[in-house]
Amino acid sequence: MAEEIRILLAHADQIDPAQAEDYIKVGGYKGLEKARGMTSKDLIEEVKKSGLRGRGGAGFNAGMKWSFVPPAEVKYVVCNLDEGEPGTYKDRIICEKNAQALIEGMAICGVAINAKQGYIYCRGEYPFVVDLLRKAIQSAKDVGALGDFDIEVRMGAGAYVCGEETALIESIEGHRGEPRFKPPFPGVAGLWGVPTVVNNVETFACLPYILTNGADWFASIGAPKYPGTKVLTLTGDVNNPTYFEVPTNYILNDVIYKLGGGIKNGRKFKAVQVGGTSGAFIPEQNLNTPIDFDSMSAIGAALGSGAVLVMDETRDIVDIVTRISKFFEHESCGKCNPCREGTFRCREIMEKINSGRATEADIDNLLLLARVMKRAALCGLGQAAPVPITSTIEHFGHEYRRKLLQYA
Repeated sequence: MAEEIRILLAHADQIDPAQAEDYIKVGGYKGLEKARGMTSKDLIEEVKKSGLRGRGGAGFNAGMKWSFVPPAEVKYVVCNLDEGEPGTYKDRIICEKNAQALIEGMAICGVAINAKQGYIYCRGEYPFVVDLLRKAIQSAKDVGALGDFDIEVRMGAGAYVCGEETALIESIEGHRGEPRFKPPFPGVAGLWGVPTVVNNVETFACLPYILTNGADWFASIGAPKYPGTKVLTLTGDVNNPTYFEVPTNYILNDVIYKLGGGIKNGRKFKAVQVGGTSGAFIPEQNLNTPIDFDSMSAIGAALGSGAVLVMDETRDIVDIVTRISKFFEHESCGKCNPCREGTFRCREIMEKINSGRATEADIDNLLLLARVMKRAALCGLGQAAPVPITSTIEHFGHEYRRKLLQYA
């Protein structure tokens, strides 16, 4: 297997993403039309049947998530376009190539939960995407595609933590971007205290194709338990760093060596980090793992945002992880102790190891700290921040130990 399967990006660079007329010419808004002819229950069941799971990180069944939304006079649909993971830009690509699919997907969700208002929360570093989306929404309104469903674009201010759904909601409301305690979950009490569905760009963009072609069609693509395609962004020490859309049963080895063209300058592979900065470092012996959510989980990794960062034999793993620990210390919102103090101590110990001033006891303390953060941190930032540390100690422990004080 070495070929892409393009669904979301099938018409990339062939149509103007801002123009609803172009999108309609290639079959756009047929899924929304079909959704309007279904009951809410049947529509949600169709999405459940497709097996579509969240493409942002949690991997939860999208239809199941919608089914938890209780009856209410006002409900909201929110799209997470914060995309703050370094090296990740797949949601931006989807917007730049197929913005109308995102808009149609949000409207389909609106039909499913009986919501009339949607919000797209866009990363602060994407002002050009905000302009594109506003034009695309207006174009969809002009041709009457959205009916009584409206979408507003809000821009973030660059906070990594606002990729967490409740921190994002806080930011839309005009508050400081900090995660909320859960429960209640956003599906019950979200934006302005009312039921709110939050999904990311890629999840919403899949919906028009599911409704148009049928749940069985979508379920037949890729991995049985995580069907469909996944847009990956490939960066690092590869000959062809770019983006791809592949079926979810695609293996990492083919991503790197077939689509990515292999390691640059004829060097040897050392590690790949999948899912963004908070992802695990994967060694060579695990490269035959499919990229789907469950297969990645089985090796202690996560598909997450779909970012794939490749490192060659010259890279200093401990130095890279030290830099990552600084990033998480900086991005912690500070609301909960395990993350605020944990990211600070992780960075402190990593710098000590990287500079050759640490002992084996420091590695033991680092692993203990990581266990506490994973169990006690309020949100995914604090829970995932130690993953690069623990995965590299597991697979590249020799690189840590050769920097310890007694071996320096």
